[in-house]
Amino acid sequence: MNNISKNYLFPTDTYYTGDNSQRVFLDKLAFNTRLYFVLKYASLLIKSRQKALKGIYDSRVWTTHSFEVLKLIENCGGRFQITGIDNLYLKQPVVFTSNHMGTLETMVFPCIIRPVMDVTFVVKESLVKHPLFGPIMKSTNPIVLGRSNSRDDFKTVMEKGMELLSGGTSIIVFPEGTRKARFIPRDFNSIGVKLAKKAGVGVLPIAIKTDFWGNGKIVKEIGPLHREKTIHMAFGKPLDIKGTGKVENELIIEFISSNLTQWGGDVV
Repeated sequence: MNNISKNYLFPTDTYYTGDNSQRVFLDKLAFNTRLYFVLKYASLLIKSRQKALKGIYDSRVWTTHSFEVLKLIENCGGRFQITGIDNLYLKQPVVFTSNHMGTLETMVFPCIIRPVMDVTFVVKESLVKHPLFGPIMKSTNPIVLGRSNSRDDFKTVMEKGMELLSGGTSIIVFPEGTRKARFIPRDFNSIGVKLAKKAGVGVLPIAIKTDFWGNGKIVKEIGPLHREKTIHMAFGKPLDIKGTGKVENELIIEFISSNLTQWGGDVV
């Protein structure tokens, strides 16, 4: 069982970006341009990469880095609306299942979840091998998928997932497998539910709308900023898996779809 501690970064059930005098100041000086964001973001990544290469990129550093990215986003015009934070106070690890739109959620999830519990991601192999992101991702002990053989990937998720969950580490899964601007329910597979069922833990749905930070054409992780779009994240209540898990996966899909529809997202 996990020792439940209060989230020192997000102590209440909801978090809304408030008025930020620094952001207004930056607006006036035109420092919150895309170039400013890219340079600051790259600086944070380089510092984290250096720590990872030195073997000192621990959970505390990961959490701090994640929160610095969140604040950078806010200082460049991003407005967060995060709900359901109290649902993270669990006595056991859990499998998080979320829709996936871009880089933003992978950068910000750690500072919301990690102060409460140990957590890691299921990621594609190319991210671990990336010259800039690779050392950082390796330091978080992720489940790495090759994406060339779905059967082998499924086996990897089940085996390492069981190992991590039994040791108290929660796992974040993006069942769509890739970033998508639109949510297509039929593409949302049941890998998270299957892992939770096998491990005997709950599955916690997350709905996100993070198209404030778009995907880049040349470097996918560095895209344009859309300041007119609010950043939404909703953490649902954990579900116990009963039977095959089909019902629970449908509930997760409904949770994501209903929230996205409410936020003006694109659900097909």
